[in-house]
Amino acid sequence: MHGWLAPDWPAPAKVRAVCTTRAGGVSTGLYDSLNLGGHVGDAAQAVAANRQAFKSAIGVRPVFLEQVHGTRLIQLIGDEPDGLQADACATTRRGVACTIMVADCLPVLLTNEAGTTVAAAHAGWRGLAQGVLDSTLAQFAQIAGTQGGGVMVWLGPCIGPAAFEVGDEVKAVFEVEQGAAAGHLFKPHTPGKWMADLQGLARLRLQRAGVTRIHGNDGSAPWCTVGNPSQFFSHRRDGVSGRFAASIWLD
Repeated sequence: MHGWLAPDWPAPAKVRAVCTTRAGGVSTGLYDSLNLGGHVGDAAQAVAANRQAFKSAIGVRPVFLEQVHGTRLIQLIGDEPDGLQADACATTRRGVACTIMVADCLPVLLTNEAGTTVAAAHAGWRGLAQGVLDSTLAQFAQIAGTQGGGVMVWLGPCIGPAAFEVGDEVKAVFEVEQGAAAGHLFKPHTPGKWMADLQGLARLRLQRAGVTRIHGNDGSAPWCTVGNPSQFFSHRRDGVSGRFAASIWLD
């Protein structure tokens, strides 16, 4: 679809991935136009039409989760209903797309070298602090087995370090576990407030877990959901907002 993001990474040929933008849907107003979130106040008929358009465009079925900022991963076989509570999913099956919806949080896509297993995770600061990426990597390794080779990761758009203001309590959560390395990803803003680098915190977690091949979002302005209103939904910017999606599947 014109206007969507195609991840630029050395994934195996059989692995397909895409990140939608606001382009290509039927929703109006604050949800203009490809809102894929059914829980944000948009008309149900519009969301259904948008999801069908997305499914038709990628040629496989995207499974939409109810994301709760936790660490649960679901292994998809293709017959799961939408709306299962989880913040990550993985599959070894064709015909089903691991899908994460976001509007400031970080979507994380994963594959192994052999292209036998793919996964997607939802990484907001709460999920990162609870270990969603650590848990996803551990379960991904179990599902992929020992013959699939190492893992590579693509980070999608999220709220950028020039827009993500957090309090002392958020900084403290990451410093407890990751010390000064995490502290360097928080820049002083106003008393008691810091500007946080969400993708940087995710990279730090991934690197600590041994992942060396990390592609996509580098924290620069084009990746920021808040700073690109014509391209991305942003809850932080708009208050009421649609959701875009990052999906990965096996061709």
